Amino acid sequence: MLREDIDLFLKEIPNDVLVVAATKYVTSKEMLELYNHNIKDYGENRVDSFLKKYDELKDYKDIKWHFIGHLQRNKCKDIINKIDYLHSLDSLKLADIIEKEREKPLDTFIEVSINLEETKNGVRYEDIYDFVKELLNYKKINIVGFMMMAIKNDSDTNIENQFLKLKKLKEDVEKKFNIKIPYLSMGMSNDYKEAIKAGATHIRLGRILWNL
Repeated sequence: MLREDIDLFLKEIPNDVLVVAATKYVTSKEMLELYNHNIKDYGENRVDSFLKKYDELKDYKDIKWHFIGHLQRNKCKDIINKIDYLHSLDSLKLADIIEKEREKPLDTFIEVSINLEETKNGVRYEDIYDFVKELLNYKKINIVGFMMMAIKNDSDTNIENQFLKLKKLKEDVEKKFNIKIPYLSMGMSNDYKEAIKAGATHIRLGRILWNL
Protein backbone atom coordinates (compact mmCIF):
# COMPACT_ATOMS: atom_id res chain seq x y z
CA MET A 1 0.00 0.00 0.00
CA LEU A 2 1.23 3.47 -0.91
CA ARG A 3 2.41 5.48 2.09
CA GLU A 4 -0.30 7.92 3.22
CA ASP A 5 1.92 10.99 3.09
CA ILE A 6 3.33 10.23 -0.37
CA ASP A 7 2.84 13.77 -1.75
CA LEU A 8 4.55 15.32 1.28
CA PHE A 9 7.40 12.83 1.00
CA LEU A 10 7.92 13.49 -2.72
CA LYS A 11 7.85 17.25 -2.13
CA GLU A 12 10.93 16.85 0.07
CA ILE A 13 12.95 15.42 -2.83
CA PRO A 14 14.85 18.20 -4.67
CA ASN A 15 13.46 19.06 -8.10
CA ASP A 16 16.71 18.14 -9.83
CA VAL A 17 16.67 14.59 -8.42
CA LEU A 18 14.64 11.97 -10.30
CA VAL A 19 12.81 9.32 -8.29
CA VAL A 20 13.03 5.94 -10.02
CA ALA A 21 10.43 3.80 -8.26
CA ALA A 22 11.87 0.33 -7.68
CA THR A 23 9.00 -2.08 -8.33
CA LYS A 24 10.51 -5.41 -7.30
CA TYR A 25 7.91 -6.06 -4.61
CA VAL A 26 4.83 -4.35 -6.03
CA THR A 27 2.18 -5.09 -8.64
CA SER A 28 1.17 -3.09 -11.70
CA LYS A 29 -1.90 -1.91 -9.80
CA GLU A 30 0.27 -0.54 -7.01
CA MET A 31 2.52 1.12 -9.59
CA LEU A 32 -0.51 2.94 -10.99
CA GLU A 33 -1.34 4.29 -7.54
CA LEU A 34 2.06 5.97 -7.58
CA TYR A 35 1.65 6.99 -11.22
CA ASN A 36 -1.35 9.06 -10.12
CA HIS A 37 1.07 11.04 -7.92
CA ASN A 38 3.11 11.99 -11.00
CA ILE A 39 5.86 9.37 -10.76
CA LYS A 40 6.49 8.16 -14.30
CA ASP A 41 9.88 6.43 -13.95
CA TYR A 42 9.94 2.78 -12.83
CA GLY A 43 12.85 0.45 -12.21
CA GLU A 44 12.63 -3.34 -12.32
CA ASN A 45 15.23 -5.88 -11.17
CA ARG A 46 14.10 -9.05 -12.91
CA VAL A 47 13.40 -9.73 -16.57
CA ASP A 48 10.28 -11.86 -16.05
CA SER A 49 8.68 -9.30 -13.74
CA PHE A 50 9.58 -6.49 -16.11
CA LEU A 51 7.98 -8.22 -19.11
CA LYS A 52 4.77 -8.88 -17.17
CA LYS A 53 4.44 -5.28 -15.95
CA TYR A 54 5.49 -3.83 -19.29
CA ASP A 55 2.67 -5.73 -20.96
CA GLU A 56 0.11 -4.84 -18.30
CA LEU A 57 0.97 -1.12 -18.50
CA LYS A 58 1.54 -0.83 -22.24
CA ASP A 59 -1.23 1.75 -22.61
CA TYR A 60 0.63 4.21 -20.37
CA LYS A 61 2.90 5.65 -23.03
CA ASP A 62 4.58 8.23 -20.79
CA ILE A 63 6.06 5.65 -18.43
CA LYS A 64 9.85 5.48 -18.58
CA TRP A 65 11.22 2.00 -17.97
CA HIS A 66 14.54 1.59 -16.16
CA PHE A 67 16.19 -1.80 -15.72
CA ILE A 68 18.13 -1.54 -12.45
CA GLY A 69 19.03 -5.16 -11.67
CA HIS A 70 21.80 -7.36 -12.99
CA LEU A 71 20.96 -8.18 -16.61
CA GLN A 72 21.90 -11.72 -17.58
CA ARG A 73 23.28 -11.93 -21.09
CA ASN A 74 20.98 -14.78 -22.10
CA LYS A 75 17.93 -12.63 -21.26
CA CYS A 76 19.20 -9.36 -22.66
CA LYS A 77 17.45 -9.50 -26.02
CA ASP A 78 14.08 -10.16 -24.34
CA ILE A 79 13.95 -6.63 -22.94
CA ILE A 80 16.63 -4.53 -24.59
CA ASN A 81 14.25 -2.82 -27.04
CA LYS A 82 11.59 -2.24 -24.40
CA ILE A 83 13.58 -0.32 -21.79
CA ASP A 84 14.44 3.38 -21.82
CA TYR A 85 17.43 3.16 -19.47
CA LEU A 86 19.81 0.45 -18.31
CA HIS A 87 21.42 1.18 -14.94
CA SER A 88 23.62 -1.90 -14.70
CA LEU A 89 26.02 -2.29 -17.61
CA ASP A 90 28.96 -4.18 -16.12
CA SER A 91 30.72 -6.10 -18.90
CA LEU A 92 31.80 -5.77 -22.51
CA LYS A 93 30.12 -9.10 -23.25
CA LEU A 94 26.78 -7.58 -22.29
CA ALA A 95 27.66 -4.48 -24.30
CA ASP A 96 28.31 -6.71 -27.35
CA ILE A 97 24.79 -8.15 -27.10
CA ILE A 98 23.24 -4.70 -26.72
CA GLU A 99 25.19 -3.53 -29.76
CA LYS A 100 23.83 -6.44 -31.77
CA GLU A 101 20.21 -6.50 -30.56
CA ARG A 102 19.30 -2.90 -29.76
CA GLU A 103 17.48 -1.01 -32.52
CA LYS A 104 18.58 2.48 -31.47
CA PRO A 105 21.14 3.86 -28.98
CA LEU A 106 20.34 3.00 -25.35
CA ASP A 107 20.85 5.48 -22.52
CA THR A 108 23.10 3.50 -20.24
CA PHE A 109 24.57 3.77 -16.75
CA ILE A 110 27.79 1.91 -16.03
CA GLU A 111 27.52 0.02 -12.75
CA VAL A 112 30.66 0.62 -10.69
CA SER A 113 31.93 -1.55 -7.85
CA ILE A 114 33.14 1.43 -5.86
CA ASN A 115 34.36 -0.58 -2.85
CA LEU A 116 37.29 -2.84 -3.60
CA GLU A 117 36.12 -5.41 -1.06
CA GLU A 118 32.69 -5.55 -2.67
CA THR A 119 31.80 -8.81 -4.40
CA LYS A 120 28.61 -7.63 -6.10
CA ASN A 121 28.21 -6.91 -9.78
CA GLY A 122 29.82 -3.90 -11.36
CA VAL A 123 32.98 -2.82 -13.12
CA ARG A 124 35.85 -2.58 -10.66
CA TYR A 125 36.69 0.99 -9.75
CA GLU A 126 40.24 0.75 -11.08
CA ASP A 127 39.06 -0.74 -14.40
CA ILE A 128 36.65 2.06 -15.31
CA TYR A 129 38.99 4.01 -17.57
CA ASP A 130 39.73 1.01 -19.78
CA PHE A 131 36.04 0.06 -19.79
CA VAL A 132 34.87 3.53 -20.87
CA LYS A 133 37.58 3.70 -23.54
CA GLU A 134 36.19 0.50 -25.10
CA LEU A 135 32.54 1.55 -24.75
CA LEU A 136 33.12 4.76 -26.70
CA ASN A 137 33.47 2.56 -29.79
CA TYR A 138 29.91 1.21 -29.43
CA LYS A 139 27.22 2.93 -31.49
CA LYS A 140 24.20 1.56 -29.58
CA ILE A 141 25.41 2.52 -26.09
CA ASN A 142 24.99 6.11 -24.94
CA ILE A 143 26.83 6.53 -21.62
CA VAL A 144 24.65 8.83 -19.53
CA GLY A 145 25.80 8.01 -16.01
CA PHE A 146 27.40 5.85 -13.36
CA MET A 147 25.47 3.69 -10.90
CA MET A 148 26.50 2.18 -7.57
CA MET A 149 25.23 0.54 -4.41
CA ALA A 150 26.81 1.55 -1.13
CA ILE A 151 27.94 -1.00 1.43
CA LYS A 152 25.34 -1.04 4.19
CA ASN A 153 25.70 -1.20 7.98
CA ASP A 154 28.06 1.72 7.94
CA SER A 155 28.06 5.25 9.30
CA ASP A 156 26.16 7.95 7.43
CA THR A 157 29.42 9.83 6.86
CA ASN A 158 31.14 6.79 5.39
CA ILE A 159 28.19 6.05 3.09
CA GLU A 160 28.22 9.64 1.85
CA ASN A 161 31.96 9.31 1.20
CA GLN A 162 31.28 6.21 -0.93
CA PHE A 163 28.87 8.25 -3.04
CA LEU A 164 31.34 11.15 -3.27
CA LYS A 165 33.96 8.70 -4.56
CA LEU A 166 31.68 7.85 -7.49
CA LYS A 167 31.02 11.53 -8.18
CA LYS A 168 34.77 12.21 -8.28
CA LEU A 169 35.30 9.22 -10.58
CA LYS A 170 32.63 10.53 -12.96
CA GLU A 171 34.29 13.95 -13.07
CA ASP A 172 37.73 12.41 -13.68
CA VAL A 173 36.38 10.25 -16.53
CA GLU A 174 34.68 13.27 -18.10
CA LYS A 175 37.95 15.18 -18.01
CA LYS A 176 40.09 12.31 -19.32
CA PHE A 177 37.88 11.53 -22.32
CA ASN A 178 36.47 15.04 -22.85
CA ILE A 179 32.89 13.77 -22.61
CA LYS A 180 29.83 14.73 -20.59
CA ILE A 181 28.29 12.14 -18.26
CA PRO A 182 25.27 13.92 -16.76
CA TYR A 183 23.84 11.43 -14.26
CA LEU A 184 24.62 9.59 -11.04
CA SER A 185 22.24 6.77 -10.07
CA MET A 186 22.90 6.19 -6.39
CA GLY A 187 20.91 5.93 -3.21
CA MET A 188 18.04 3.67 -2.19
CA SER A 189 15.40 3.75 0.53
CA ASN A 190 17.90 3.52 3.39
CA ASP A 191 20.59 5.91 2.11
CA TYR A 192 18.97 8.26 -0.42
CA LYS A 193 19.53 11.34 1.77
CA GLU A 194 23.30 10.75 1.81
CA ALA A 195 23.22 10.12 -1.94
CA ILE A 196 21.41 13.40 -2.61
CA LYS A 197 23.93 15.30 -0.47
CA ALA A 198 26.72 13.71 -2.53
CA GLY A 199 25.20 14.72 -5.87
CA ALA A 200 22.83 11.95 -6.97
CA THR A 201 20.62 12.78 -9.93
CA HIS A 202 18.64 9.50 -9.79
CA ILE A 203 17.57 7.72 -6.59
CA ARG A 204 16.09 4.23 -6.72
CA LEU A 205 13.36 4.08 -4.07
CA GLY A 206 11.22 1.05 -3.29
CA ARG A 207 9.90 0.13 0.13
CA ILE A 208 9.96 3.72 1.43
CA LEU A 209 7.31 4.67 -1.16
CA TRP A 210 4.98 1.81 -0.36
CA ASN A 211 5.81 1.23 3.30
CA LEU A 212 6.99 -2.29 2.54
